[in-house]
Amino acid sequence: MSNWARAALARLDAHDEAALVTVLATEGSAPREAGTKMVVWRDGQDGTIGGGNLEYRVADQARRMLDGSQAHFAIQDYPLGPLLAQCCGGRVRLFLERLDDNSRDWLTEAARRMDAAQPFEVRTRFDPGALGKTIAPILATQDEAPAVTLAGAPASARGARPELGDELVERADAPRPPLLLFGAGHVGQAIARAFEPLPFRLSWYDSRPETAEIPGVTVMEPAEMAAKAMGATADAYGLVLTHDHALDYALVSAGLAGGGFGYFGVIGSKTKRARFMSRLRDDGFSEAVLTRLTCPIGLPGLKSKAPEVIAVSVAADLLMRQEAARVRNDESSKT
Repeated sequence: MSNWARAALARLDAHDEAALVTVLATEGSAPREAGTKMVVWRDGQDGTIGGGNLEYRVADQARRMLDGSQAHFAIQDYPLGPLLAQCCGGRVRLFLERLDDNSRDWLTEAARRMDAAQPFEVRTRFDPGALGKTIAPILATQDEAPAVTLAGAPASARGARPELGDELVERADAPRPPLLLFGAGHVGQAIARAFEPLPFRLSWYDSRPETAEIPGVTVMEPAEMAAKAMGATADAYGLVLTHDHALDYALVSAGLAGGGFGYFGVIGSKTKRARFMSRLRDDGFSEAVLTRLTCPIGLPGLKSKAPEVIAVSVAADLLMRQEAARVRNDESSKT
């Protein structure tokens, strides 16, 4: 998931003014959901609010705001069908705001919280001639709150616009489940690249000293890696794909013994699966525990052994599992 605050700070460090575009609310079919952000500067952008004519028009409006406009923010409504001839046909309300050196404090705090995977809120107060910006943690009791609220009510694509004294509250970077990735070979590196922008909190381990040169990898002894697998929480996702089948087995055994991992997968063929299952049974693991292990990993319809294809396949599988878990949680909260 893109760290939009760090992207904005990078533009300010380059002595560029920038604009932050936020989707406040949508109605009907729209390309991105409320809370989506995009940073725009004079000759570039970071992130996307859905592409197409909408994004082109909004980026142009943001750049015009930077080129001499006195406005420090704008609320813009876009009916996607009548105005922009986009086939999704919905409606989007956007919030555009100028960023400058006065924005550094709140952007730095937002970037820090995103780096640490800490859920937070961006609170914007509409004061005369300025926007008051603060960052606040999200409390556990706020888990079911809307993505964006204005003056205490969910933001609307057609409702009231902000007035002086109103406060806009945006939930930013909702909690991401841990993903423990064991192995930094070609497939591990491809998976790490694929997951970098996705809503997971990646921890990446390898036992080989030479992998310390790969950004993001933590080198550990095999016993330390096994301890990480054994101590995984129930909401964690785990992927085992080291350079050594014996280490793979040790990590699988430790992960299953620990009882964590909502998803636990090991790379391998059907033959490797059969050998591991036989050995795990010999080591005393029950059939109920063995059902928690996924091997092979990824979507069954994709048979390619190319690292990049495996990475996309695994990412798609885990995203679908994450969405299924979210739906189950939503349904259980209503009963």
